[in-house]
Amino acid sequence: MTIHQEITIPASPAAVFEVLTSSDKFAAMTGGRGADISSEEGGAFSMFGGDIKGRNVELVPGERVVQAWRSQAWPEGVYSMVSFALSKNGDGTRVVFDQSGYPEEAHDMLEGGWQMMYWGPMSEMLSGK
Repeated sequence: MTIHQEITIPASPAAVFEVLTSSDKFAAMTGGRGADISSEEGGAFSMFGGDIKGRNVELVPGERVVQAWRSQAWPEGVYSMVSFALSKNGDGTRVVFDQSGYPEEAHDMLEGGWQMMYWGPMSEMLSGK
């Protein structure tokens, strides 16, 4: 199973990239839930107070973030691959998001969770609303 979503965020690709890769900005987007995100390829991250952990696989500033990503609720050793492809779209950023390799029973929660936990809060934070 895979999840594919395409969203437009009202900010520059650099600003979207920064939220995805900055501990402070990510924590601000999530209402202060703890985040420790390495800015290096191969570096570890922990988000949402430790509920989500993984490693950065590829970081191309303003263009792409690829992560091996897992929920602490999943069986030990199970990681999914998430990819955020960023491109300028008018005054905003088009995000093409893909996720694969997650437990089948997590599909519905994940599919809705990206909008609720990422795209909505990120759009709100970066638009200044």
